Amino acid sequence: MQFEPKLETGVLLKRYKRFLADVALPDGQVITIHCPNTGSMKNCLFPGEPVWFSTSDNPKRKYPHTWELMQTDQQHLIGINTGRANALAEEAIKQNVMTELQGYDTLKREVKYGSENSRIDILLTSQTLPECYIEVKSCTLLEDQVGYFPDAVTTRGQKHLRELIHMVTLGHRAVLLFVVQHSGISTVKPARHIDPQYADLLEQAVAKGVEVLAYKTELSPLGSQIIGPCNVVL
Repeated sequence: MQFEPKLETGVLLKRYKRFLADVALPDGQVITIHCPNTGSMKNCLFPGEPVWFSTSDNPKRKYPHTWELMQTDQQHLIGINTGRANALAEEAIKQNVMTELQGYDTLKREVKYGSENSRIDILLTSQTLPECYIEVKSCTLLEDQVGYFPDAVTTRGQKHLRELIHMVTLGHRAVLLFVVQHSGISTVKPARHIDPQYADLLEQAVAKGVEVLAYKTELSPLGSQIIGPCNVVL
């Protein structure tokens, strides 16, 4: 996935009001950009370090710039825009990067499903295979060389696990896919120390047949792409 137009760069000053961040440009100007991340962004904020942002030509947007990447003080790159995870997953599936998700004829995004008024991120269908419901999560929290999800208590994430369990009971295939958008993460674990209820529900989901996959993203200011699997420890 290439960034078009090319990303611009600056230095992070602060994130605030959840969806805003102030960035100092190379010429000294300070601008406010949109932060497209609803999580806590724990261990993802490094004031004084470089960031990269995209620019929209939509005249209706109050903040035309969107935060895309953060560089850490250890020179790692983090994909801040969680909305990119679904597009990265779709691209990787279509390019057969994810071997576990090959063999399907059609791919649809944001399809209504389940019993709790939900939308599945990706639905794969085939005339010969069971329907495959894929919930995509962006993993960016790095602690002690391990990646964790979630980075805050997530009732929405718990709902998604219940929906995936329900799909398995109906005879479908259900997959929880972690798209790892942090160059320092090679192993993913549920963040029991942050959301024990989510960790318990994930254990139940796996026991009932929900599959858990994690794939690593190669991040760059020029573009990002999923390159291969990560280890998952449940």
